[in-house]
Amino acid sequence: MSANAASAATGKPSGSGFRIPKVPFWAQIITGLVLGVLLGWLAREQDISWLKDTLGHIGDIFVRLLKLAVAPLVFFAILVSITNLRKVNNAARLAGRTLLWFLITSLIAVAIGITIGLLTNPGAGTGLTPKDGKLPEANGSWIDFLTGIVPQDVITPFTELNVLQIVFLAAVAGIAALALGEKAKPVLTFSEAVLELLQKALWWVIRLAPLGTVGLIGYAIAGYGWDLVSKYATFTADVYIGCALVLFGVYPLLLVTAAKVNPVHFFRGAWPAIQLAFVSRSSVGTMPVTQKVTERLGVPKEYTSFAVPFGATTKMDGCAAIYPALAAIFIAEIFDVQLGIQDYLLIAFVSVVGSAATAGLTGATVMLTLTLSTLGLPLEGVGLLMAIDPILDMMRTATNVAGQALVPVIVAAREKILDHDAYTSATSSPIDEFEGKPEQGPEDRRVPLTA
Repeated sequence: MSANAASAATGKPSGSGFRIPKVPFWAQIITGLVLGVLLGWLAREQDISWLKDTLGHIGDIFVRLLKLAVAPLVFFAILVSITNLRKVNNAARLAGRTLLWFLITSLIAVAIGITIGLLTNPGAGTGLTPKDGKLPEANGSWIDFLTGIVPQDVITPFTELNVLQIVFLAAVAGIAALALGEKAKPVLTFSEAVLELLQKALWWVIRLAPLGTVGLIGYAIAGYGWDLVSKYATFTADVYIGCALVLFGVYPLLLVTAAKVNPVHFFRGAWPAIQLAFVSRSSVGTMPVTQKVTERLGVPKEYTSFAVPFGATTKMDGCAAIYPALAAIFIAEIFDVQLGIQDYLLIAFVSVVGSAATAGLTGATVMLTLTLSTLGLPLEGVGLLMAIDPILDMMRTATNVAGQALVPVIVAAREKILDHDAYTSATSSPIDEFEGKPEQGPEDRRVPLTA
């Protein structure tokens, strides 16, 4: 029997050549984390400046590549998502319920952040003083937030990467396209094609996440070391514990009580997006994966294409709720400012209303300065937290993205449009299985909504 015949009979490729096993994406991420820590430690302990600079450049390039697609991706994703709502019955009801659950989960998250801060006093015993702080390069205020929603022209929001203004332009364009009806069909076809092109390009960047992890983690360790982390030990632990309570406590509880589904299936299906968010520190950069996992969890595609992009720019339980609440308490203690009940209520208000200020990008400086300016706390306090921010941002973003997938599942389940078979069969698929493959389930689940 020939080799080819034997191959055909056994169903295995002929030849005895060695094939390199394919490394799962999660294993690549873990390897990147470990390698980054080791290289960062080596660069710091041995004072190897070129290694530190190289790690910094690798991480910076990865973040730049993610941000490169942000402006057009947000615009076309929001535009297409709004127009896709025409395919869903009771679209206005779905949009309203989505926003309501965004608000509910944000309130719960900020309450947890405030409670942890009051119990642990994260600013006490750090050795930090007001002199250690410095004014941030960019800050936010309510006037800037409200007046900054409407751009002066259609070009500047894209060149300056003002995501809030981009969302405004996309929303106006999407509503106008709905009003035009068939006349807008060529524009919608073009927009959908561009969106697919951008998502394809972003997939290539996502594949570089393990390498980006080496640079981001390595540079953080080389630049700051464990000595800096020790000064912020309580604050860092508070952020991680607060996010973990929301991620693994509140979210499962809501899935059980509000959606009546098994939370294990949710985490099994959403894990690829959560792990990528932890590494990339970008909700918008993770958005294609978040959308895919949400669809695989049984949420109708037409609703997912609205809820996930909307959430990626406004739904920030980690960055806009837990973090600013803890940071405000931390900074108040450093500057010896007493906060009262009205201040904690203001923190909750800012967290719920000002979430869009975070814009789904790495970091939450604008949201923090917005909170501090509302409370009348010194903005120099932002400088106290900038050094530790990359370490905090990983857990914050993972929580953000989990919430962005959670709310569509809850709303779909409560409105009886969730495909429960797809939900229970969702698996933690490798990242590469999402790329370029059609979603599972029917293309158009137009299920009448009930009260």
